[in-house]
Amino acid sequence: MFSQTAEYALRAAVYLASQEGTPRTTQEIAKATQVKIAYLSKVMQSLGRQGLVQSQRGLHGGFTLARPAEELTVLDIIQAVDPIQRIKSCPLGIQGHFNLCPLHRRLDLAMKLVEDALRKSTLAELLAEPERAHGVPIPLCSWPETE
Repeated sequence: MFSQTAEYALRAAVYLASQEGTPRTTQEIAKATQVKIAYLSKVMQSLGRQGLVQSQRGLHGGFTLARPAEELTVLDIIQAVDPIQRIKSCPLGIQGHFNLCPLHRRLDLAMKLVEDALRKSTLAELLAEPERAHGVPIPLCSWPETE
C-alpha cells in the first residue's frame, strides 16, 4: 500500500527519534535502517525540504528531527515523501460524473480512515510501544550499534 520511499522515510524518522536529538550522518542512518545511501540521501532531502528533519554540517554534524517525536506523526512522514492520493473526481473521467460512485466513495473513505489512523500515530508512540511475545517486551527495532 505504501511506496518503498515512504517505508525508507519512516525507517529513517523512527531511527532519528530513537537517537534523542543526537545528530546522525546519512551513512549512520543508512547502516541502521538498511537503506542504500544514495536512495536515503534523496529521502532525507525530501524530509528536510518539508521541515521534518534538519541537518548540521561539520564535525559532529548530521540529521536530527526538526520537531519532537511526540509531535511528528507517521502521516507527516508519508505525506512528505509520497502523499496518499485521495479520490476527488471520477477516476474513469466520465463526463457529468461529478459525485463519486458508491465504489469510489468507499475507496476514498478507506483512504480517509488510513490517513486518520496514521495522523494519530506519533513517532514517540512507535518507540514506546514494544511488541510482546509470550508476555516479554521486544523492542520495535533492533538498531545496530553506532560507532
